[in-house]
Amino acid sequence: MLRITHIITGLNTGGAENMLYKLVRQQHGMSCHCSVISLLPPGPVAQRIEQLGVPVESLYMRRGLPGPRAFLRLVALLRSLRPQIVQTWMYHADLLGGLATLFTGRPPVVWSIRQSDLSPQHQKRVTLLTIRACARLSHWLPARVVSNSTAGRDAHVAFGYARAPMRVIANGFDTGELQPDAAARAALRRELGLTDDTLLIGMVARYHPQKDHVTFARAAGLFVRTHPQVHFVLCGDGINADNATLVGWLEREGASTQTHLLGRRDDIKRLNAAFDIATLTSSFGEGFPNIIGEAMACGVPCVATDVGDSGAIIGDTGITAPARDPAALATAWAQLIDAGPEERQRLGARARERILQHYSLRAITQQFEQLYAGLSTPGAQETT
Repeated sequence: MLRITHIITGLNTGGAENMLYKLVRQQHGMSCHCSVISLLPPGPVAQRIEQLGVPVESLYMRRGLPGPRAFLRLVALLRSLRPQIVQTWMYHADLLGGLATLFTGRPPVVWSIRQSDLSPQHQKRVTLLTIRACARLSHWLPARVVSNSTAGRDAHVAFGYARAPMRVIANGFDTGELQPDAAARAALRRELGLTDDTLLIGMVARYHPQKDHVTFARAAGLFVRTHPQVHFVLCGDGINADNATLVGWLEREGASTQTHLLGRRDDIKRLNAAFDIATLTSSFGEGFPNIIGEAMACGVPCVATDVGDSGAIIGDTGITAPARDPAALATAWAQLIDAGPEERQRLGARARERILQHYSLRAITQQFEQLYAGLSTPGAQETT
């Protein structure tokens, strides 16, 4: 059984962390023996991974530039684990994990990249320096560089990453867990004190400039002028009544009465299944937005800005709108609401079928297993 060590920057809740969890859940004890190393102190995803029987080690690094002690401990861990393949997740782990393999017998290392916007204004200084270092090292250090989107691959190649080792493997979704759920629809409306027939447009996204909540607020303000009966549901880190900036935007645009701020939630699957439309208003940086795929798997049509691979994921099962264009977003929401429940149900069914055909977790796991198999054969690292 192939021994794989995954090295990730941290294990707080996020797209990369959740994809790592889903991947090791599929692999561990089946096709691979997995272990995980977190550079930062363990977050909530660490416990979920440990519950799978997968060992998790943490280097307890501080954010910023790593010290030599943490690097030496990483080298020691890799020597102890003796992985046949090392897969790293996010830039700091790509850099440190890749360099550490040079001192541990040079097992093939697979980098993972997850975003599509490398603009300096959108990166912290240390992160930008790390990306630049990775771009130089990508020409000889990693055996493969896996991007979860074509947009991410192309952006990194344009930045200076080597194209030859690049592979695109999209995010995968457990369509057994993610399903349409009429009971969830009724339960959320009861929780919010709304009637069963209230239409809900939902966005699951943390409060961050990338998610562009100011554009959401402006679009919502335009939309409620013609559709006052429709409500919005927002959730994610920082999405609550204590966020004076967000509340101020919604009040200024006249959308606060119809918008429910739920904060961080642990029942995202239930929320997704309760929406009539799922939306995402990101203005930059997305590679493959998980929340779009999760909503589609629940049979919910989506409206998203055309950032990263959102348009390719949604296809003809929903609508994409230009980024930073509130009027276009409002028009797209109105188009799906005005289409009526039967058309939304039809689009939602097609959305779920699209996930089943192209983005099932089993199919994505098989793509990783094929990649690993190629790297574990003699001479595979030179193969392009």
